[in-house]
Formats: sequence, C-alpha cells, structure tokens
Amino acid sequence: MKKIISSIIIFVIVLILCFYRLEYYVMKPGSAYDVSRFVTVQDGDIDDQGTFHLMTVAMFQATPLTYALAYFNEYQDIMKINDVRHEEEDENEYNVRQLKLMTDSQFNALFIAFQRAQLPFTVTYNGITVLNVLSGGAADGEIEPGDEIVEIDGQFIHKAEELTELLKAKKENEQVHLVLNRDGELIDRTLTLKEIPKSDPKRIGIGITYSQSKSIKTEPFVNVDAQEIGGPSAGLMFTLEVLNQLLDEDLTKGHLVAGTGEMNEDGTVGRIGGVEKKVVAAHEDGIEIFFAPDDEITDSMRELNPDIKSNYEAAVITAEKIGTTMKIVPVKTIDDALKFLEDLPEK
Repeated sequence: MKKIISSIIIFVIVLILCFYRLEYYVMKPGSAYDVSRFVTVQDGDIDDQGTFHLMTVAMFQATPLTYALAYFNEYQDIMKINDVRHEEEDENEYNVRQLKLMTDSQFNALFIAFQRAQLPFTVTYNGITVLNVLSGGAADGEIEPGDEIVEIDGQFIHKAEELTELLKAKKENEQVHLVLNRDGELIDRTLTLKEIPKSDPKRIGIGITYSQSKSIKTEPFVNVDAQEIGGPSAGLMFTLEVLNQLLDEDLTKGHLVAGTGEMNEDGTVGRIGGVEKKVVAAHEDGIEIFFAPDDEITDSMRELNPDIKSNYEAAVITAEKIGTTMKIVPVKTIDDALKFLEDLPEK
C-alpha cells in the first residue's frame, strides 16, 4: 500500500511539473524555414541556387519544469503573461492580434515588392478588424475578436478613420447598428454606446481595439500561406522572397540568407522581439547571412530601459558569444538589404 501511495504521489508531482500552467511564457530559439515554402508567385522564378529563410522563436506558456529549464538557459526568456499580452487581452485575443500582425506583414511585403519590381497592384480597404473587446464596454458579449466591421448605421466602413469620425459625433446611450463579417457570414448587432472602460479622458464608444483590414491584388498573382506563423517579424524575408520570384536574377547569389524584421508600408524595417534567439537558431541551421533591423533607440526608450539595444547591436553581441561565422548585416530599409545583395559576390 505504501508503494502504491508513493507511486501516486510521484505521478501527481510529475503531472504538476509537466502540465500545470504558470502565469508566465517561455521564449526560446525556433528554426529557420525556407520562405519559398510559404510564398508562390504565379510563373515565378524558382530555380535559384540560394534560399531566403524566415526565423522563428518558440513561445509557450510555462510549466514548473519548462520554467526551471528556461531559468538556467541564457537563450531562453521567462516573461510574465501581462508583458506578452495587452491589458485585458485573453489568449484568443492575443492569437487574433498575432494573426492580424502577420496578415498586415504579408500585405506590406507584397506592397513593397511590387513597388520595387514596378509591377501593377490594387489595394482594397475592407473595413475594420476587431482585435480586443474591452470587458464592460458596449461591445462586450456582442462582438468577438476577429470580427470585421463593414457597416455602421447603414454606412459602409472602408478605413479606420471613417469609423472614428462616425463615432466621434455619437453620445452616451445612443444606439448604433453594425454589420459584421464573422468567418464569411454577415451578422447584425445593435449596441448602446457607453463610456469606454478605463479611458482617460472619458470617451464614449464601442469599447474595442481594432486595426485596418485591407487586401492587395497583384499581377502576377502571389499566394502566401503562413497561417501558422504569428506576428510581423517575417515581413522583411517575405518581401525578399516575393522579389526573388518576380525577378529573373537570383538575389541570394547562391547563399543561405536569413533575417528578421517587420516590413512597414514605407519600406522601413521595424524592430522585433527575440532577435537573440533567432541568431542562435540561424547559426544552428547553417545560415550564412543574417539581416537584423538597425532600429533607432530613442531617449524615451532609454529612460524606460537604460540597457536597451537595437536589434542589430543585440544580434552582433549574440553572434560573438556563440562564435558564429555567420555575417550579421544591419538594415534600416528594404533598399539596404537589396543593396547588400546586389554587391554580394556569387557563391
């Protein structure tokens, strides 16, 4: 009987160590993925010798066991849930936001790539994507994260500014009628406007956070299938891969090229998180060249975090620590990356 009880106790302890979820996330190095796995340009150039790779980090909610392992690993970070999610954002809303960041990143990649290739494209504004529904707000229980607001009081909404302007004229307890696109189905909702929770100064509204929903039609057609990859950090590499398939030349010059960075609509490369982990993962996967955002660190950023470094600085420090021969290249814009590749000797 004692042996049975001891076995049960050990089994319960193991279950707790392995499966009990803590209020923390663990971030660790992921892998390098050939971007051509996710991007296909109609009749595009696909016989290049080199490859572009996007870098990932693995992030998951910690258990006691994974927390302990991460605590003693230099290249694994432990983060409080509130430092990862926005205020009042649950796991579903976090996932919706990450997916929206990725789709925006894909849009910007196509927008910039077709601009640089001087090929035709058309942008369509499709309404507003709901990211977060504030608890106690007018939309609570009526609207869900991922819904698209396409109409308000009979007026179609194409851009985020239109929704802002329409709501600005509304008063508390006034009703608004919305048409939402939820998973391809149009549904109606009537909301009574109230004070937005925790707004300072006091504001009346629906009680949501949202982002512009837009799409791009290109010639030739480009298919991007990367639903399992969240966040915006693959934007730079998506842009380079689209350009590489649009153009007859091999932009990689036969090299294994990876990198990270958000692709902004003006062509600049934005700062991302976890660059150190991505450098480690790139090194382990045999990458030769790594593009890192050379972002500007402002005085206000230094006030909040005196030890903050640009993505490029952090990437260089990590590369030196792990002793990699991989070349770390700073990029502020897509044109910096293209200029480096243009001057790169053939392998």
